[in-house]
Amino acid sequence: MSDTVNPDHSDTTYSVLVDEDKGRVRLDKILAEALTDLSRSRIKSLLEQGCVTREGGGVVGDPSLKVKSGDVYRVYVPPPVAALPQAQDIPLDVVFEDDDLIVFDKPPGLVVHPAAGNPDGTVVNALLHHCRGSLSGVGGVSRPGIVHRLDKGTGGLMVAAKTDLAHQGLSRQFADHSLQRAYYAVVWGVPVQTQGEIVGAIGRNPRDRKKMAIVEKGGKHALTRYRVLRTFGRAASLVECRLLTGRTHQIRVHMAAIGHPVMGDPVYATFTRARKESVSDAAKNALSAQHYQLLYAYIIGFKHPKSGEKLYFEKELPMYINGIIKKLDIC
Repeated sequence: MSDTVNPDHSDTTYSVLVDEDKGRVRLDKILAEALTDLSRSRIKSLLEQGCVTREGGGVVGDPSLKVKSGDVYRVYVPPPVAALPQAQDIPLDVVFEDDDLIVFDKPPGLVVHPAAGNPDGTVVNALLHHCRGSLSGVGGVSRPGIVHRLDKGTGGLMVAAKTDLAHQGLSRQFADHSLQRAYYAVVWGVPVQTQGEIVGAIGRNPRDRKKMAIVEKGGKHALTRYRVLRTFGRAASLVECRLLTGRTHQIRVHMAAIGHPVMGDPVYATFTRARKESVSDAAKNALSAQHYQLLYAYIIGFKHPKSGEKLYFEKELPMYINGIIKKLDIC
């Protein structure tokens, strides 16, 4: 496979050669195997849009087409169209706000910024409405004011910048790890060590590009400190996790790596038979109905980027996690 990129980096054309042993394989499968940066659904969409051609044969739009050995397919990936986010009246649980920044409690299920599959209904849309357009432009048109992220399924405290000065000051604190963050996590099982550090570079899972993993090459250094706050028999634990770095899915990947994934995590935790049998029927039913991982950012602390004042915010466990903890108490 080869690819060519336009000088302005706005679009890409890939060339995919069908190997001798790949004859009679579906076209979408061949393209998915060769173009690992593109999802199967993205490839299907490109086929439907007429962006795939066969050398000497014109446009190909059928994903199920059986390819021939030696065929060469060209896949044109058009540049993404950045849509300007619109203000939307989405309620925000504001914890603190002044002319420079805003601290709020993000509910699980709310995406932080617009992206493919989530064009609106995000934290950015809510902030644009709440702040009446007064947001830092450093993050770009699609991420105004956004200094850091929480996963869609993770709730908790976030800070956003309303001025460029605040954005730069907060970003520096994230970069030098002086900003304080702590999370509550309800995890499967009880760690052998009641407190410790998990170190492991995090990057894309080489076997599943939609997941992150601890990798030997190509990842970014990641460090999580944890301590067990409470146990529920041998079935589960309430753990505090503190981030010394900020990588995608860091706590979820690190806790899963030591054999104690976050409960309710749809990506890194499986609801195995052994786990089902370790909890009460009430807890089992509650977990089956739970749509998000039991992970909550309950502390955030930093220096105000303008005044230098130390700000510290802490929240109690939310009801959607407390409800399951009460059911785990009878394990």
